[in-house]
Amino acid sequence: MSNTSRRGFLGALAVSGATLTATKLAAAPDKLDLASMKKDTDVACVYHCDFGDPQRFGQLVTNMNNHLSAYEFDTMRLKLVLVAHGAGLKFFLDDLSGTPWANDKIDPDLYKRFAGLTKFGVEAYLCEITYKRNNIDQAKTKNDKFLKFVPSGVAAVAELQTKGFAYLKVG
Repeated sequence: MSNTSRRGFLGALAVSGATLTATKLAAAPDKLDLASMKKDTDVACVYHCDFGDPQRFGQLVTNMNNHLSAYEFDTMRLKLVLVAHGAGLKFFLDDLSGTPWANDKIDPDLYKRFAGLTKFGVEAYLCEITYKRNNIDQAKTKNDKFLKFVPSGVAAVAELQTKGFAYLKVG
């Protein structure tokens, strides 16, 4: 292979890799069906977020952090999941325009605090029914791998409870 061909080939690889990375970054969160939810630690808990009060959400994040600290942030001992539906969904959106919360102001540090917990296995399950009923484009959702769409928030809460997750609601 000549130097020109080799450079062209390497350039094409770089461009295709950049395109693949950009495509992955633009991808929406994964969808999770109820049957695939499972409890794989001795202790697991679902936190229920159907409220839009930022102070209450901040307290929920603090409680999740405290919960993790009691288990020394050990992902082999504890699994925490937050299920958001209704107004609780707004904390996971990049863009509130065209939503019932378009005039709300959310401190971006709230999401950063939540995202910080995800290095300890915390995930958030987001209700597709809330998106549909409020005509919210799922593309408005923040793009992080710890976010998952579920068919129904309340069904996800119940499913997790039947599989051994304890239930907590803050406030």
